[in-house]
Amino acid sequence: MARIKPQALLQQSKKKKAPRSISIPTIALYSVVTVVMVFFLFATYRHWSHRSIMQTEEGTSNIQVEEDFSDSKKSDVPRYAIFNTSKGLITVELYKEGSPEIVDEFIDACQKGHFKGMLFQRVVKHFVIQGGDSENHAVIEDWTSREKHYNQLEKRLKHEAFMLGTSNTKHDKEGFDIFITTAPIPDLNAKLNVFGRVIKGEDIVQEIEEVDTDEHYRPKSRIGIIDVTLKQKI
Repeated sequence: MARIKPQALLQQSKKKKAPRSISIPTIALYSVVTVVMVFFLFATYRHWSHRSIMQTEEGTSNIQVEEDFSDSKKSDVPRYAIFNTSKGLITVELYKEGSPEIVDEFIDACQKGHFKGMLFQRVVKHFVIQGGDSENHAVIEDWTSREKHYNQLEKRLKHEAFMLGTSNTKHDKEGFDIFITTAPIPDLNAKLNVFGRVIKGEDIVQEIEEVDTDEHYRPKSRIGIIDVTLKQKI
């Protein structure tokens, strides 16, 4: 038997211990698997991230829509009424918060054209001017019968001038009358439902107040309301 030389044995030992090389197909397979896993993880992350954003935006959108709807409802309610009279314009701020039902009734009457051509039926100097078709004598007679006592009342019992109101009686379709005070009136709330205040055109109110009247406080010349314009801002 031939004897193997030591150098040959050393070379054979190195060959056995050397690591086996990885083939190119194996590397390609691992690379494909890695790419697929990374793509899957990225797609999953994008899906849940996008879904979270959509839910947040949807919730915010719903809140925004509700707020916008609420704001639009508030903004739809007129806050001012401009009376175009035969003497000039009178601008009134409406007290929606204080007299919501009366203001709604007034707005409805305006939209139906109830005040177009309405005459001022009663004009009492230093008290009120009244517009309307109804023959509401009670308020006028009660105030004027006590006129001489008004100046003796305490100031704290008086109400401001240039307030807009209507009678306390239940209104029918044609019975919405209006009163504009021209002086502080005692016990005003017991006589009228106040639902506004003149903020511009006080001089027009005073001009109407100064017209000549008969013994029943009816103007001798025709003075009336041409129309009423409702506005949200002025």
